[in-house]
Amino acid sequence: MVLYVKYMVSLRCKMKVKEELRRLGIWYVVVDLGVIEILTDITREQQEQLKINLMKSGLELLDNKRSILVESIKNVITDLIHNTNEPPKVNYSDFISNKLGYDYTYLANVFSEVKGITIQQFIILNKIERVKELLLYDELTLTEIAYRLHYSSVAHLSNQFKKTTGLTPTFYKGIANKRRGNLEDV
Repeated sequence: MVLYVKYMVSLRCKMKVKEELRRLGIWYVVVDLGVIEILTDITREQQEQLKINLMKSGLELLDNKRSILVESIKNVITDLIHNTNEPPKVNYSDFISNKLGYDYTYLANVFSEVKGITIQQFIILNKIERVKELLLYDELTLTEIAYRLHYSSVAHLSNQFKKTTGLTPTFYKGIANKRRGNLEDV
């Protein structure tokens, strides 16, 4: 049996889900971003209790097929952008379509209807968040970040960053470094 969890985006979330499953005596095979595979069917009472316990941690057990599909799309994108250092060998639409086994147009329509933004907008928002992280780590140049996140150029990355955040990447990095310096002085 497979269950789907909304907002499950980190190792900490996975640990919390595993803890709740153990507490309820539910044997699982896999707990991954947004997905729980369990060995056997669970009772309605166990499912309700799991739903309540997860909500206390800011997680949501999904039961609507469209919401489940949207979470799957989000998880594929998040995993690709945040947990992979190499850009995909194909474009994002083909990658998502192949990964989930659905026509991209169908996925894009469902995603837009449920989320109110396009998949492309969601990808851009995630890429910008990843750029922010990488700028804060201060281990890569802007050129290396642009390559890693599949931008055609540093100028393209900079323009998209400024359009999304209102700041240039260099200015953002300066603010972050200044904040870090202030924290070290305390």
